[in-house]
Amino acid sequence: MSDGENATLYARLGGYDSVVAVAENLLPRLTGDEQLGRFWAHRGTDGVEREKQLLIDFLCHCAGGPMYYTGRDMTTAHRGMRISESDWSRFIGHLEATLDHFDLPATERGEVLAFIQSTKAEIVEC
Repeated sequence: MSDGENATLYARLGGYDSVVAVAENLLPRLTGDEQLGRFWAHRGTDGVEREKQLLIDFLCHCAGGPMYYTGRDMTTAHRGMRISESDWSRFIGHLEATLDHFDLPATERGEVLAFIQSTKAEIVEC
């Protein structure tokens, strides 16, 4: 990880490969969850891989990396999915477990969680 005080979150996280590793650790947790798995139940492997790449691009872009996110905004992407508060809480639990797995330092962990929490109003419908 970069120690530069002015380094972007993307750089402090370790760049592209680190974001990919997080996505590859997080997605199986989500798809295998008894409550959250319904969101991927009827998706083909290609669709899941495309979604993973969009997630990687989104996270890299929002963390200050050089990626350009070409996907839809969070509201449009999640509209009609009926994501509940309970779903969100389970998602956050899996995200925290992933961050624990990588032993993310407290500062970066806090920034990641704060950013993800900032998207909640665009994602949770009910």
